[in-house]
Amino acid sequence: MTAYSVLDLSPITEGGTPSEALANSRDLARHAESLGYTRYWVAEHHNMPGIASAATAVVIGHIAGGTNHIRVGSGGIMLPNHSPLVIAEQFGTLAALYPDRIDLGLGRAPGTDMGTARALRRDLEASAHAFPQDVQELQAYLGPRDPSRHLNPVPCSGSNVPIWLLGSSLFSAQLAAALGLPFAFASHFAPDMLFDALQVYRDRFQPSAQLEKPYAMAGVMASAAETDEEARYHFTSAQQNFVYLRRGNPGQVPKPVEDMDAIWHPREKAGVEHTFRYALIGSPATVKAKAERFVADTGIDELMVSAPIFDFEMRKTTLSIVADAMGERHREAAE
Repeated sequence: MTAYSVLDLSPITEGGTPSEALANSRDLARHAESLGYTRYWVAEHHNMPGIASAATAVVIGHIAGGTNHIRVGSGGIMLPNHSPLVIAEQFGTLAALYPDRIDLGLGRAPGTDMGTARALRRDLEASAHAFPQDVQELQAYLGPRDPSRHLNPVPCSGSNVPIWLLGSSLFSAQLAAALGLPFAFASHFAPDMLFDALQVYRDRFQPSAQLEKPYAMAGVMASAAETDEEARYHFTSAQQNFVYLRRGNPGQVPKPVEDMDAIWHPREKAGVEHTFRYALIGSPATVKAKAERFVADTGIDELMVSAPIFDFEMRKTTLSIVADAMGERHREAAE
């Protein structure tokens, strides 16, 4: 049966504040927990006016502290921005505070613009090229204590925090397969290589101490409501956000609009529709049909939804409708 989870960027809406965004994230995580979602991940982005999750480990602690059993983690930590030891200490501490509830998803993109990336990690090229070695170094810090090794940092040694690799190309799929790690594909904003990456990951997977067989997740955007029209209306916030980001003018999450044609050009519209072609937008019946088709086509083990909607109550509604669709799928599979 396919698990279902949430990706959240702690969106700051127009006129809102980071404090409100972070409070909403914790409230939404509680809602997701009550609906049976498996995990709740937040993402590392920097210098973005509409995203409050830059200090990702801190936000994970905030959310885990406000929930009871849902897994909480990063989707992801952009490892080239950091020393592996620092990330190991952060997530080892989180695992000590919230045992068996913390995930560490890793990506190799900067999660920001190039100027900010240089401020974060100084040497962009060397950091990106060292990603495979950094992942393995991080695995060693989080794995069993080795008395023969000089560096066994506390509290991360022996924490065995599950590591995931995230990606939108074949690189991380190949690395996840070689290291025997679970793999999450960013099809919610970069869908083009989804099927190739999943095939490479499954074909080349090598069992590891963490994982015996391949485990694949894929992301989709979502906006669900009582009618298709209402869901499409609320999704215009995400569409505007993407257009403004592509224009080099990112901002806070905008209010939905009745007419996107007054905002985007035809080429921009085609680009947005291509990018979000797997999005679950519509009524409960529409969302259920789209989710079932996506899961069947990809064969994924877990579906992760992101709902960057302006209206907080509609975010909760979206998660409720998706959970109903996936829950019904589970019931049908069990019968």
